[in-house]
Amino acid sequence: MKTLLSVALCPCLFSGEPAVQAGSRAAPAQSETSAKDSVRVAMKNVFYHFTDDIAVHIVTVQGILVATRPPEIVVFDDKTSFLLNLAYAEISMSGDSLAHALNGRVFAAANAPIKDVSIQSQGNTLIVKGKLHQKGNVAFETVGTISATVDGRVRVHTEKVRAAHLPVKGLMDLLGIDLADVINARKVQGVALDKDDLVLDPTEILPLPRIRGKVTAVRIQGNDIVLIFGARQPEDFARAIPGNYMAYRDNELRFGKLTMHDTDMILLDMDPQDPFDFYLDHYKDQLVAGYSKTTATSGLRVYMPDYNKLKKGLAANKTKK
Repeated sequence: MKTLLSVALCPCLFSGEPAVQAGSRAAPAQSETSAKDSVRVAMKNVFYHFTDDIAVHIVTVQGILVATRPPEIVVFDDKTSFLLNLAYAEISMSGDSLAHALNGRVFAAANAPIKDVSIQSQGNTLIVKGKLHQKGNVAFETVGTISATVDGRVRVHTEKVRAAHLPVKGLMDLLGIDLADVINARKVQGVALDKDDLVLDPTEILPLPRIRGKVTAVRIQGNDIVLIFGARQPEDFARAIPGNYMAYRDNELRFGKLTMHDTDMILLDMDPQDPFDFYLDHYKDQLVAGYSKTTATSGLRVYMPDYNKLKKGLAANKTKK
């Protein structure tokens, strides 16, 4: 059985690059895999904002920051200057955040055939809804299960599909697309097709800063998709750090006007009772509202308020004025 969603995904945003088959994955560039001159990173219980509409809950992260333009170093303020290689991570994303990423990135072009994607869960299944823009905005709905692929992506196996009042077979005949030819000729960013299944690469779908890692397990928890990357590492330099944090260690890191050599910097949540709400685009606002300390070994400890609480405070002040 073919799926409506599989048909609709084919002719969307193409990069013009050679195709990547669903069962394979392009090898990352050397700068993405090398640990030389990298900065070790560990995170715990962080609600990380990529954009206003796209955020993930980082339960834990062990990895390295790698400079994308060596010999230039990692610049905290420049999201294009580094990527995060995940050795191990547990990260959850809501259906709304994933839908915003698909609508705003994968299906953002004016000629994209799918619009208004929404994603929600029901038990152990994902329900994906949207509209076929090029077919008069015909509404569709798919129901499927998720699993991790051998090469580290997320497989969405579609078990049921509906398309407004039209039978699925009739709608597919109307589209008249040879799926194999389209997929072999073009590549859709972060999306591939494998028979009846949709294969997603979270590392390609999410906005900057870039992350790299293989999904080894995936599950649905409430309305969140929980992704496990890699395997837990025996060594964890941040094991003894209390509360919620983002910790950086070794090599060089530029942070504002400060350049650290033999980096030892920890961003700490001032209210550890809930996740550390952090937004890189607005971290300077959090920095100014917090305070910092220098350790006896010249390390830096930065105490920050949650972004969501800071935002509410700023809005309240504007209202008063």
